Amino acid sequence: MTAALTAVSAKLAPVLDLDARLALAGAVMDERIALAHLAVDINTAHLPAADPLPEITAPPHIVPQPVPCPYSTPVATVLWRARQRLQEYGWLRGQLRDEQGAACAAGHIRAVAHGRAQYEDALAVLLDVIRRDFGVDGIPAWNDAQTSARPVIVAFERAADLAHTRQQ
Repeated sequence: MTAALTAVSAKLAPVLDLDARLALAGAVMDERIALAHLAVDINTAHLPAADPLPEITAPPHIVPQPVPCPYSTPVATVLWRARQRLQEYGWLRGQLRDEQGAACAAGHIRAVAHGRAQYEDALAVLLDVIRRDFGVDGIPAWNDAQTSARPVIVAFERAADLAHTRQQ
């Protein structure tokens, strides 16, 4: 007799369309959410001033302070600032600069120098360092021959030290 009832009940089960199934699933989920909300209220009722959703605040925006220049001479300062700028904006080879601020060695010096004389003096000191340390006789060719920014950064550091030593 049970087999007959099962067969009859299987034939009488209504076929639900997608909207009806979604409505039933929504009702079940609403019931689960209501029970979960009630459980949170019960579990935190004994806590004084319990707030189930604490206010979330963003951490304060920290603006990095610029590193003070260790040099007091103008050309050494330009070379040091060019090195800082290179590390911030990036290094290029094959062109003077791009739209994002990256530049070659001479482009970074040009960006931070105050006037043509200071630019040319800084380039002359950098050229002295490149000739001495790398045996190359031109800044553009030397810049384009590098495979990373590290040798350019080192050359800027050495040039700044040399300019400071020369009181430039």
